[in-house]
Amino acid sequence: MKKILTALTVIAFLFGSAFVIGSFKTNRIIVPAKEINWTKLPAEATIWTCDPGHSNVKFTVMHLGVSEMEGKFKVFDGKMSYSKDDMSDAQVEFSVDVNSIDTDYDVRDNHLKSDDFFNAEKFPKMTFKSSSFEHIADNKYKLTGNLTIRDVTQPVTYDVTYGGTKPDGYGNTKAGYVATTTINRLDYKINWNVVSEGTSVVSTDVVIRVNLELKKI
Repeated sequence: MKKILTALTVIAFLFGSAFVIGSFKTNRIIVPAKEINWTKLPAEATIWTCDPGHSNVKFTVMHLGVSEMEGKFKVFDGKMSYSKDDMSDAQVEFSVDVNSIDTDYDVRDNHLKSDDFFNAEKFPKMTFKSSSFEHIADNKYKLTGNLTIRDVTQPVTYDVTYGGTKPDGYGNTKAGYVATTTINRLDYKINWNVVSEGTSVVSTDVVIRVNLELKKI
């Protein structure tokens, strides 16, 4: 029983570290994200929507400092809009369905949905709204915005690789992006921990990787 509870908590922390439980003061500044009215964008703006069949949202932590543990969310949605060729005026919104969490173990997933972690019943969505999209070099960008989990919002910056834009052979135009960031779970007041022989069972750092294929509409 003790081993089962430890396993549950390990994976719970895997995902809990990417999200916010309770309020927590940090020195980071939250830049207000613009409210996007998708029906009143500039005439020259293009809108792109997420193709979930060719996208994924994953999270990774180190277990005992020696191996990676990974999970995913199966239901998510997002939009992107921009009018400039360099995408410097891009606006991005993204949401994840907490109830779609999948760690390949139902008992563990149900525990993650409980109020011990995400409280999926009360806070069923996690959202991201961008405040800036900065071109760095070649196909590299920085996406900055606010991530809201439960009832707490924190600023995050993703390193983005733009894969390019191509027709898909079915009359659609597709674009690919990979966005990654690392979050310290302590910044989100997710302080639970178990120590095994002097080593934290789950690392404080959580790597978030969002692989997106967008469709032009």
